[in-house]
Amino acid sequence: GLSIPECQKLLPAAKPDGEPLPEGLLWLLLTGKVPSKEQVDGLSKELRDRATVPDYVYKAIDALPVTAHPMTQFASGVMALQVQSEFQEAYEKGIHKSKYWEPTYEDSLNLIARVPVVAAYVYQRIYKDGKIIPKDDSLDYGGNFSHMLGFDDPKMLELMRLYVTIHSDHEGGNV
Repeated sequence: GLSIPECQKLLPAAKPDGEPLPEGLLWLLLTGKVPSKEQVDGLSKELRDRATVPDYVYKAIDALPVTAHPMTQFASGVMALQVQSEFQEAYEKGIHKSKYWEPTYEDSLNLIARVPVVAAYVYQRIYKDGKIIPKDDSLDYGGNFSHMLGFDDPKMLELMRLYVTIHSDHEGGNV
């Protein structure tokens, strides 16, 4: 129920008068409440801790020709992440339907954390040298995505924070 300008005013930013941190909007979408900076920093750390992508995901992407459409490569990487699904494991163990939301929530946070890593790798593979740029534990979600894409200019980090924040409540932007 908040406009983009309202979110820019209300949500915590990485720097004074900066763009809102995407983690703040994620908090807002999950809870319906505007988070404090401390809550956003905690969520940011949580996402960084979950952002490890297994080697087999890169191998699944690398099995495709580099000329494959970026979305095909991205989708293949995302589908390969399913191997670590907490929901699948719980389902196979007979979890009760009333508890489905718990492993689904965990899978959702894991996916949110890992999607920028996969997307950045696809970008690096197609348009750069194909190297993995590791996440920087000092950066937030949007800043890290920009960094892993190979763009470390502070203005680009701010632009990525805004871009991810704006697109977080629907499809996540265009390929």
